[in-house]
Amino acid sequence: MFPTRLVHRYPLWRRHYATAAHGAANFQVFNRDVKRMQKDRAASNVETSRTVDYLKDEVAARVADRLMDIKREFNTVVDLGSGCGHIVKHVNKDMMKKLIMCDISEQALRRDADEYAPVEVERRIVDEEHLPFEENSLEAVVSSLSMHWVNDLPGALIQVRKALVPDGVFVGALFGGDTLFELRTSLQLAELERESGVSPHVSPMTDSSDIARLLSRAGLTLTTVDVDEIVVDYPSMFELMEDLKAMGENNAVLSRRPIIKRDTLMAAASIYKELHGNPDGTVPATFQIIYMIGWKPSPTQPLPKKRGSATTSLKDVLEN
Repeated sequence: MFPTRLVHRYPLWRRHYATAAHGAANFQVFNRDVKRMQKDRAASNVETSRTVDYLKDEVAARVADRLMDIKREFNTVVDLGSGCGHIVKHVNKDMMKKLIMCDISEQALRRDADEYAPVEVERRIVDEEHLPFEENSLEAVVSSLSMHWVNDLPGALIQVRKALVPDGVFVGALFGGDTLFELRTSLQLAELERESGVSPHVSPMTDSSDIARLLSRAGLTLTTVDVDEIVVDYPSMFELMEDLKAMGENNAVLSRRPIIKRDTLMAAASIYKELHGNPDGTVPATFQIIYMIGWKPSPTQPLPKKRGSATTSLKDVLEN
């Protein structure tokens, strides 16, 4: 797909358009307590957090479109990592009767609790790494821009598969490995120049080539994976970093440095503008979005024919 540019809130510049399963190895990359506090802090500043919903609202709309393409009316859908409620803005009663919003941040769940919702909504404090749902209990699970903060993504997908009923569907979206490559490279070059070393300031993310294998490893079938890019222009690197913080998307890697020196930041901003800047003086930020769909196996699902069972030659069809 072609990259998409979002119109952002700065009007002076033109815009172009792991959860660990029980018994699994406890491999930790992200500090989940820090991530919860970051999301709480971001959502507590209601007006500011609403102004930066542009990215998550856009991706949630695309996830909802994929769910809508499934010609079913679901009774209940679970939204994992719902945040302040981005999916619920794009659903209707023809798609589902009830949406269960789940997030580790109570502040995020409650931010828009008084806003109108087109379907019945239930809010639950749930950690994506430890799902509370019984096996074979959910018709559909969606997740938009949340699972990239999970320490054990295969374990999380396994839990989702177990919670789904046979022929239940999972539709998700998460940031891919090329997300914020401009910011990542600029900070690394600035640290090498000023401090003779680098540290992780942008979280590691899953590569798109791995997602199909992860879905299959989790036991999901009929998998679909596609990748899109959203490019947003900002006045400078600093506005980008402010928006990431207001989204609750700031760094939560366990090995992160607590601070970045001022002169390193200034050098990074200059490098960013020099290497990636637009002709109009703005700087782009690329968000790679990986969309995925997987189904829980069921005897009623269509299956491929056995190898060698074809009665017509493809060569003959093409020649005729």
